[in-house]
Amino acid sequence: MAKILFIVTAADRWTLADGTEQPTGYWAEEAIGPYQVFKEADYEIVAATPGGVPPTVDALSLTADFNGGPEGAQQMQDAVRDATELANPLRLEEVRLDDYDAVFVPGGWGPMEDLSVDREAGRLMAERLASGKPLALVCHGPAALLTTADADGKSPFAGYTLTSLTNAEEIANGLAEKAKWLLEDRLLELGVDYRVGEPWAPHVEVDRNLYTGQNPNSAVPLAQEVLKALS
Repeated sequence: MAKILFIVTAADRWTLADGTEQPTGYWAEEAIGPYQVFKEADYEIVAATPGGVPPTVDALSLTADFNGGPEGAQQMQDAVRDATELANPLRLEEVRLDDYDAVFVPGGWGPMEDLSVDREAGRLMAERLASGKPLALVCHGPAALLTTADADGKSPFAGYTLTSLTNAEEIANGLAEKAKWLLEDRLLELGVDYRVGEPWAPHVEVDRNLYTGQNPNSAVPLAQEVLKALS
């Protein structure tokens, strides 16, 4: 059976500039929506995290406010519970990229804490890009690209068109002023061609085998674009 690898944050908090910690993890919508898209297309899902730590879902992403009401919140909670593959991850070092048809990196603030500084994640990102097979990242997921720069600051992603959660959206989240850095700024330092869509509107960028989505509402459209490439 064809396989999709989900590289997921293992962090359950994001350390802010003043040392306080924002409880977090992965954002449910950004993992579960694509998970369901791929499962419905008969792909096997395998997860991997730093250290093989079972990932934490951001509790905020399970609330009624972010799921259209209590019924939607219950559906999301049930979907997270049923996505058992995500709860039993490999260690990043155990991943054999050739085994997977596509790699998908969901966001949440968690990647800002661990994937942004994880050299193994960066190695996997660079190798996947070089393979020509689909690499997809959404929202804060592109933080995994930040360790792809070499000692001279050169990244294989330089010149690629991509997007992520924007500075404007982080400001709207209320955490921009508290953050050590903002993802849009750091990605621009890699030399990428960064594209900004309307805040919270679905926005997907495709450049060769790199697929990126701007925000939670972009997660399912992003997965659908990947499926098109695999069909």
